[in-house]
Amino acid sequence: MSTQWLTATELRSWQNFITTVHDLMSALEAALTPHGLTMGDYEVLVYLSAAEKNRMRMRDLANVLQLSPSGLTRRLDGMVKSGWVQRAGCEDDKRVMWAHLTASGMEKMTACAPDHVDSVRHHVIEPLGPEGVDQLGNVFGLIREHLNRLRSV
Repeated sequence: MSTQWLTATELRSWQNFITTVHDLMSALEAALTPHGLTMGDYEVLVYLSAAEKNRMRMRDLANVLQLSPSGLTRRLDGMVKSGWVQRAGCEDDKRVMWAHLTASGMEKMTACAPDHVDSVRHHVIEPLGPEGVDQLGNVFGLIREHLNRLRSV
């Protein structure tokens, strides 16, 4: 099989993506730094705050964050120490461990969410405008569908 090299337009698009994504993530994380959070910490707060009873099985949380079990443990260690998350065993199934968002964790998320949303609006929404936001959603929706299909094969 021979490689089908990128066209000039494809190469420009790819290079724009790879040279921007790290700067964008750094800019978004900068809005969380004054709150003592990383983007990874914020993701944990988001998932747990949206989960039923503000808790998720550790295995499920690791999956959505795309972390190994040990990677999730390391991610949660500081959050547990800060009192934002608790780990607890499941009473019904001793094999299951829960990650639970505490009241302090919910307060942390409530305090930093406006700054995060303002940063997203400033760095993504405003530069793109309504049509660009719609296009971005469609583009990443297509990429997500493709990757999900690959995972299920």
